[in-house]
Amino acid sequence: MNRFSKLAVQRRIAALFVAVSVLTLLLLLRLAYLQLWHGDRFLDMALAQRFSPVPLLPDRGTIYDRNMVPLATSISAEAVYAVPVEVEDPVRTAHELAPLLDVDADWLLSRLEQNVRTVWLRLKVDPETARAVRARALPGIYITERPQRFYPHGKLAANVLGFAGIDNQGLEGLEAYYENVLKGTEGMLVRERDATGRSIPDGLERRIEPTDGLDIVLTVDHVIQYIVERELERGVLESQAEMGIFVAVDPKTGDILAMATYPSFDPNHFSDYPPELWKNRAVTDQFEPGSTFKVITGSVALEVGAATLASTYVDPVRLERWGGVVNCWRAGGHGEQTFVEALENSCNPVFAVMSADEIGPARFYEYIRAFGFGGRLGIDFPGEGTGLVPRPTPNPSLQWANVGFGQGIAVTPLQMAMAVAAIANGGTLYKPRLVKEIRTKDGDIVEARAPEIIRQVLSRQTAQEFISAMRSVVANGSGTRADVPGYRVAGKTGTAQIPEHGRYIDLNMATFVGFAPADDPAIVGVVMLYKVHAQPSWGGTWAAPVFGRVVEEALEYMGIPRRYETPEPVPKEKVVIPNIRNLPAEEAEERLAAAGLKVAHEGYGSYALDVIPVPGTVVDKGTTVLLVFHEEELPEPTIVTVPDVTGLSMRDAAFALQEKGLRIRIQGTGVATSQFPAPGERTPSGSVVEVQFSSPGTSAP
Repeated sequence: MNRFSKLAVQRRIAALFVAVSVLTLLLLLRLAYLQLWHGDRFLDMALAQRFSPVPLLPDRGTIYDRNMVPLATSISAEAVYAVPVEVEDPVRTAHELAPLLDVDADWLLSRLEQNVRTVWLRLKVDPETARAVRARALPGIYITERPQRFYPHGKLAANVLGFAGIDNQGLEGLEAYYENVLKGTEGMLVRERDATGRSIPDGLERRIEPTDGLDIVLTVDHVIQYIVERELERGVLESQAEMGIFVAVDPKTGDILAMATYPSFDPNHFSDYPPELWKNRAVTDQFEPGSTFKVITGSVALEVGAATLASTYVDPVRLERWGGVVNCWRAGGHGEQTFVEALENSCNPVFAVMSADEIGPARFYEYIRAFGFGGRLGIDFPGEGTGLVPRPTPNPSLQWANVGFGQGIAVTPLQMAMAVAAIANGGTLYKPRLVKEIRTKDGDIVEARAPEIIRQVLSRQTAQEFISAMRSVVANGSGTRADVPGYRVAGKTGTAQIPEHGRYIDLNMATFVGFAPADDPAIVGVVMLYKVHAQPSWGGTWAAPVFGRVVEEALEYMGIPRRYETPEPVPKEKVVIPNIRNLPAEEAEERLAAAGLKVAHEGYGSYALDVIPVPGTVVDKGTTVLLVFHEEELPEPTIVTVPDVTGLSMRDAAFALQEKGLRIRIQGTGVATSQFPAPGERTPSGSVVEVQFSSPGTSAP
């Protein structure tokens, strides 16, 4: 090899050395860069390959009533999961597990073949199933404890609470609204595994504990809620309504004491019920309020000086004005009447004039909005409705005449309850409050929520004056069935027409709004019975007694003493209300008087349609009954056979009687134990069957 060839080889070797050195330096620099700036990420990747994580779920926060009675809690339930890489024979495993877990084998196989670290197979299994799975000792199949939502009182307050799904996530109601408060933070159990992905016996294990969710304390009282739900169910079944709503409020704070919709659902088994039963219609849905809205019209008229309690009006029977007609519900009209008598009589033309002419659309609109209608009140609940308030017209109009007696305007039951509470407490509109406190599991208060005033709507003097008028409605007018001896109930009845597809249908909504005691209100209530099929379908007939029964029991529970305006009554002689249906009006009145009863009138006509309470009811001698008139003699009723309803629930008994054209009068709760008339007896359709219900060994919560 000559000198030049050696030199070329040396140069090549030197170049190769330099290239290798540079490459090595670049690799070292890259390694240093990855180690210094991305070391944590690669460490995490290595650990992820080495360790198998299993999530540890926190206990969801408990929901308590105002007295710390748990309404929604977390219990421990066993769940089955798989680590797919540890499953030796997915096909055999799927076929062995499928009948135990009551799932399809092909579905199970698809889960076992997923390229994931862990996969849930069943989120909740009973102890017997868990034992059977453990006994199989299938590789890669594990059982762990998982918190599950439980509602210890079943249906109680279901439409308020909502529910959490199988994955423990809030899906409806307060469970959904307060999801971030209740859910907590997941922990993790990490196990070491080998290169094939299988767990290493006695390998490293790390446990990161979950953080439990926070508890919330409601303003709802579970005892008052129970009373409300029981009496609302009775009211719906007796009136043959399709749905009922009740809202109870503390007027001095805005606290929601109870809120119910019937029919409801059991949140422990929510998937067994149609989704429309999950809604809290008291918050989300809107309705025409009908004559209950006259409490807004009347109180505003007093506030702005458009009327006084002594103002007098002449009922024109048929009022032709504003390019239309407003009729009085009573065919003969009410003649001359005072402001208070117009409220007692629920006279539409009087309140039409108040709204359209005396208050005026623009001014009335501002007060309606000030009462909270037409906007959200800010309750801590999902889906709050706004209602619908028409824009004011520059001049008096038929539209605003109708608003005066509750037509052409839509409100939510919650809005109506808070507006009536404002009248009851002296004119202050409160923000509705469902949650009082948020607490830790140890009881430490994280957040305390005080009552919140929205605005002053009426002066205290106006409110007190109007309360006396509302008291007179119950004492002397259409609301007598809501009155409770010693508790001085104030209120207003309503029979609202129901609009559908641009017209009013033949069914009505029976309503009542009120509070008690009138001189120091402790509870406000709104009752709505939707699409009442029983006749007559008036609020004074069906909604008022629901309110009366709830208020009487609730005030006794609250420890509020009765105060009698006269000496406490002594027991009176009992009489049975005679059957006067279809008799000439004069003869019907004579028979009722002969039985020792006083008579109030509802409607106008030549024949007796019905009497409230219904014929056959035992009452005190001297009781005032409501005689309902009809213009024409009704056809003779069909004679039907009374079915046997003993052993049935209230709902099933009501439906069984309804199928025969009969009505139900409910006594007690539970299952039917006796009835009158007896099964097999023949009676005219439309008659009332009194059914006694009882629940041996159980009592109210």
